[in-house]
Amino acid sequence: MKLWQEFKDFAFKGNVVDMAVGVVIGGAFGKIVSSIVSDLIMPAIGYLTAGADFAELKWVLSPAVVEGGEVVKAEAAILYGSFLQNVLDFFIIALSVFLVLRLLMKLRRKKKEEAPPPPAGPTDTELLAEIRDLLREKV
Repeated sequence: MKLWQEFKDFAFKGNVVDMAVGVVIGGAFGKIVSSIVSDLIMPAIGYLTAGADFAELKWVLSPAVVEGGEVVKAEAAILYGSFLQNVLDFFIIALSVFLVLRLLMKLRRKKKEEAPPPPAGPTDTELLAEIRDLLREKV
């Protein structure tokens, strides 16, 4: 029973639940960014590069062998275009996360600035005058 209680304490802490929500939202955000890259940005880059498609870029090490309409040996190739696509995805995701965090930090700083300052306490001179008055009363 102790093991179950420890697991329950761990699994249902606020940090673990927050992290799980972050992972789920991050996965969905990754799909959105991948769609932006593949559906919006890459066609524009392809247009600017005269129709070049990064995903199709590869260095063929050995071509496929076809005999009688059937593939006997598959093509061996280094798919550097796919790598370039993933690097571009990474930079766009990193930029998006950076901009969102920057916005959140800016809002947090603005909220701190709007908080009223703590009430001012008595100055040293006022404290000394109060102590002097109390001592006079005792004498």
